[in-house]
Amino acid sequence: MEQRVLGRTGAKVGVIGFGAWQIGAAWGDVSEADAEAALEAAAAAGVTFYDTADVYGDGRSERFIGRFRKSHEGVFVATKMGRRVEQTLENYSATNFAAWNDDSRANLDVSELDLVQLHCPPPAVYADDAVFDALDAMVAEGRLRNYGVSVETCDEALAAIARPNVATVQIILNPFRQKPLDEVLPAAQAAGVGIIARVPLASGLLSGKYTAETTFAADDHRNFNRRGEAFDVGETFAGVDFATGLEAVERLRPLVPEGMTLAQFALRWILDQAAVSVVIPGARNAKQAEGNAAAADFGPLGAEVHAEVAKVYDELIRPQVHHRW
Repeated sequence: MEQRVLGRTGAKVGVIGFGAWQIGAAWGDVSEADAEAALEAAAAAGVTFYDTADVYGDGRSERFIGRFRKSHEGVFVATKMGRRVEQTLENYSATNFAAWNDDSRANLDVSELDLVQLHCPPPAVYADDAVFDALDAMVAEGRLRNYGVSVETCDEALAAIARPNVATVQIILNPFRQKPLDEVLPAAQAAGVGIIARVPLASGLLSGKYTAETTFAADDHRNFNRRGEAFDVGETFAGVDFATGLEAVERLRPLVPEGMTLAQFALRWILDQAAVSVVIPGARNAKQAEGNAAAADFGPLGAEVHAEVAKVYDELIRPQVHHRW
């Protein structure tokens, strides 16, 4: 698998990573056997980057990856912290950071974490020097090697990129969320900050498997967060109205080259952005993990295809999302 440098970490990682939210919680039931099989399939396909968070199943996802890591060399793990408390600046304190860091290190069974990301913190965090001083101190203490920020908006991404020791920015990027192409990706590339592209399949919409009759389990965020009831609505279907997303998928389907799935097409579209370090699709089982990783085997889509994807975005998606994030 092609490897790219993960921003200021200096580490090289496979361009297709593994998003481990699905094996933690909020995507319906995923058994332990399926979670472990998905991780093993990803590793066999050349995946080296694994993204998790302390709140994914209250540590369940981290514990899966901690066990998995012990039997696999060359694995880079990124976790996140900050969503266990009310989202106020005061809660982003050195004391809380230490406690959350202790939990993640225990779950992952390591003394030093590869990368810790603030997990979509409140806007006031980005301007607060004390927050980043506390993160710098944790690096100096040997608690973590690098830190980054997972963001909701492009403005937050630009603020994070401007911080001198932020190694990576994680942001929603897919054919339905193209605003980061305007300013965020160029700024990150110029600053040497890695871009981790999340929600790459728009919560499965870009798999092309859903219809107007598709339903989701009660414990699946695609059911309980349709209107942002639990967290930012942009995390569910990338903030796109479900019916509009289905219409856009049908417009994209004829663009998919022979032998490629729509999901692989969406992942390849992201990889065609040179500033992206790694894209992190989730997987509920081994088959999905294998299919995701195989997207790296395809070459670039070409200028004409990208122009057609941009046209679909401009006509159907842009009015709903571009001004919001």
